Amino acid sequence: MADLQWTHRVEIRDDRVVKRYIGEDTELAGREWRALTLLAEHAPGLAPQPIALEPPVPAPPGAAGTGASSGAVTMSRLPGVALRSLPDAGAYAAHLARAVGELHAAVPRDVLAGVPERPWHLGPLVAQVKEWCARWKPREPLADQAVREGARWLAGWRPGDEGVTPVFGAGDGNLANFLWDGVRVRIVDFEESGRSDRAFELSEISQHVAMWVDGEVDVLAHVELSPAEGRRLTGCRRLHALMWLFLLSSEGPRNPPGTFRRQAGRVLRSLGA
Repeated sequence: MADLQWTHRVEIRDDRVVKRYIGEDTELAGREWRALTLLAEHAPGLAPQPIALEPPVPAPPGAAGTGASSGAVTMSRLPGVALRSLPDAGAYAAHLARAVGELHAAVPRDVLAGVPERPWHLGPLVAQVKEWCARWKPREPLADQAVREGARWLAGWRPGDEGVTPVFGAGDGNLANFLWDGVRVRIVDFEESGRSDRAFELSEISQHVAMWVDGEVDVLAHVELSPAEGRRLTGCRRLHALMWLFLLSSEGPRNPPGTFRRQAGRVLRSLGA
């Protein structure tokens, strides 16, 4: 789940990138390394090549974090420019969808079964959003209505396993993680990756604030879904829209003024309210 907090620092060299993780999550480096290793084998060229893993180092007892490290991954440097930096990112939606489809299909089903589930998959995310709804303090009419209608819908949503197509998911739909090299889109940033399902991952990508705040990038217009996947996608999109309502509620400087209120409108439209 995106949390609008930096989880790493990046050192860019001529032919490689060193990604050093910060914070208390000691699984970030391992997830990134596993993803790069899997993709190097099953979808070479889609993501950076793994070069070196520096495992996390816990702080000595009583050191209060001194000497601790959350680990680092050294990887090859990919050519290209982030889609979010392009003024017409929406024009690359078909290329983006193609790269995401390649990612989802990359890891063979028997190998995927042994990959841990990605963080903040459906169950944990539903629980978190329900908690946020319960703790919401009245703020302004549109946002209050979005939370109220969202909580009512979420209380009755029972997605089950219908429409679940297992895939390997990157776990972060930020448009900045997709690079255009002039021919194809490549993907970076796999610290939240793991086993997931197709509808959930497509929902996360389509609902990420970066996919609409500066102009719509309609990736869903370029994917084909089964009827069951489509129904699951509808529910997941509502869930992710609600998630983003809470994440944007602080109205920080990373997005234009009014983004939070726009998100409240997106929630209500997704619910048909």
